[in-house]
Parts: sequence; structure tokens; C-alpha cells
Amino acid sequence: MSSAPVPLKLANLLLGPTLGSRRDPDRVFDRIADRAGRVGGDRGWDGDEELVESFRFLLREWAKDEDLAPVGWQSAQAHVRRHLTNRARVRRLIAENPAIEEEPVDRPVFVVGLPRTATTLTHGVLSLSDDHRCPLLWELLAPDLEPSPRERRKRITAARRVLDGTHLLNPRFRDIHPMTAEGPEECTFLLPHAPVPLSQARIPAYHAWHFERDFVPDYRRLKQAFQVLQYGRPRRRWILKSPFHTANLDALMKVFPDATLVWTHRDPAAAVASFCSLVEVGMVISRREVDLRRLGATWLDLLSRSVRRGLAARADLPREAVVDVPYSSLGTDPAAGAPKLYEAIGARWTEADAARLPEAATRSKGSRPHRYDLARYGLTPADVESAFADYNALRAEVDRA
Repeated sequence: MSSAPVPLKLANLLLGPTLGSRRDPDRVFDRIADRAGRVGGDRGWDGDEELVESFRFLLREWAKDEDLAPVGWQSAQAHVRRHLTNRARVRRLIAENPAIEEEPVDRPVFVVGLPRTATTLTHGVLSLSDDHRCPLLWELLAPDLEPSPRERRKRITAARRVLDGTHLLNPRFRDIHPMTAEGPEECTFLLPHAPVPLSQARIPAYHAWHFERDFVPDYRRLKQAFQVLQYGRPRRRWILKSPFHTANLDALMKVFPDATLVWTHRDPAAAVASFCSLVEVGMVISRREVDLRRLGATWLDLLSRSVRRGLAARADLPREAVVDVPYSSLGTDPAAGAPKLYEAIGARWTEADAARLPEAATRSKGSRPHRYDLARYGLTPADVESAFADYNALRAEVDRA
């Protein structure tokens, strides 16, 4: 494994004294929750007690990672702070404007599937239409009502600084998963709980807990965030995306019963290897040491279990609720694949969309080729084949269709 970038080493050196607060995570959490509550106008956390305690649990477990670096501990606090602050803001806005909860979120599209299966490209292509609405990164980091032009510029600048900081600490992230402050991004930035922390630290209790909890309340909160972002603005069809929805399709469909799922497909051996490479970049930022074999075992388990849960939920859905998109459909010839995708979700493809297509295809690619290898993470093709046997049967059907 390559050595850490110099800016990351300096950041850990400067933040070293702050690592001591990890010994009392409850005290750190109470301070975060108190400040987040003030964003909500001191309305308290009535009705969200379970949510608050779930983040206390997460921070406690995150703090137990013995190899957590100072930057990693700051990232843990920032993760909890952002989610609680955003939830407090949404609560306040709904209390002040009860009509927000009457906003319809009609026929949303969710791009799901394994990560690294062209979900970003698919999301970008579906976001081209003027009839569609996708959440932008700067909105996801701090969802709110329509801001003034000046406030909008401030929030975009803040989002750019977040990205700049990440790219400074590890420039490889920019090449593997390009992001922009004003580009469409994953809605799991607003979903209270997802496996994201497991890409930054070793948190086995959270790993297990993630597959035990009821996610319906989380998706109800996610819907409220979309309603805030829609309130007072033109209503358009939401185009949303995250591979991490795949494990929770039952909860997602309960809250969004008229949703269309666009499920992207790729050889899981390639997808797992590519995603492990992305996780390694995050781990290098957050931890002093990265056990690559443990990383591979963790994410093979997480991703395969997520897909099995997704397949189980899919079996109970009407056929028209799911649109399957092979990896080559957009990657090989987007000009041919994009119109078919729009037709499949009941949307119209226009000349204006076609003119924007090259930009969307370019935006999802890094400036350098991304190379990855299963063996680096202690995995073999046979390991992946065994873990994804049921999924591979579905993928074969999709390829034949």
C-alpha cells in the first residue's frame, strides 16, 4: 500500500491532540446533538429519540476503532453532526411550514444495484431532462428552502471546500469517483443510516446492526428532505440514486410505493474489486493502518447480503416497477442506450437531452484510468461467484433479454 499523501500526514499531526476526546464519545456526542438541536430552533428531539440514540451508538462504536487516525475521528464527528443538523433543520422547516409534508413525491426513479456498475452514469443520463429533478451535492449537504442567489453561492462554495479538502488529503478519490458541488449526487447523503461509515473505519457492531434495523422511518425522513427541497419550487420527477438502497428496497417501496427502480448490472467480480479500491482510498484518509484482506471480506459480505435482500424484495414487486440496465447499455453506446432508458421509465427523450449527453458521459469519468484487482483484497473470482450466485442467475437473464 502506498504511503499517505503529505497533506494527510500534516493534518493528522496537527489534529493529533484532538484524538483524546475519543475516550469519551458520549460527551462529544452530547455537544454535537445540543448544537444541532439549536439549528432546529430548540424544539427538542421529540419523535426522533430513536434516531438520536442511533447516532450516539454509531459514534461510540466508531470511537472504538483502535487504528482511527485524528482525521478519521474528525470525519466521524462531521458525519454525525451533518446528519443531526440536517434533520433538525428539516424538522424546524416543517414545523414552520406544515404544507411541506403535503408536497407530492410522485413516481420517483431510484437508481440501485451494486456500486461501480455505472450507477453514476445512469443517474447523470436520467438527470439530463428538464422534466426531471435530481439533488445536487450542495443541496444534499445542507437541505433547505430555496436560497437567495447570495446564499446559494455561499453553499456551493462550502460544498467545493469539502471536496477540495477530500482531494487534498487523497487525490486518488477524484479519479475513482468524480464529484462536483453542482452535480447530481447520491441521496444517501440524506438517508440517516447507510454503510458509509464502514468505508472509513472498522465498526463491526454497526455492520451487524445495519442488517437488523427497520429502515422505514429512515426513508420517511428521506422523503421529508425531498419535500423540503421541492417546496416552493417547480414540481418535477425526482431522479435519485444510491447503491446502498439495494439492501432496503422493501422499506423504500413502502414509503415511495409508485417508485421505479432502475437496477444497473455488471459482473460482481469487477464491481467488488472496483469498490474495494474506492473504499481503500477512504480508509487511507481515516485510519493509520488499512488491513486490505479484512476490507475485502467486510465488503464482500456487505455487498452480497445487500443484493440478496434486494433480490428478495424485488420478487414481491410488479414487473413494471424494475428496469434492468446492463453495464454495457450506456457505457458502450450512450447515444443508443439513453433513449431506450428514458422510454423504459416512461419519460420523453428530446433533442436537448441528446445535446447534453456527451457532458453527462464525460462527468462520470475520472481523468486517469481506474485499475483494481480482487487479489489485492484477499478475494478470488470463486469467492465472489459463490457469494453472488443468485444475483448472477438474474444477471444472465438480463443479458439474454
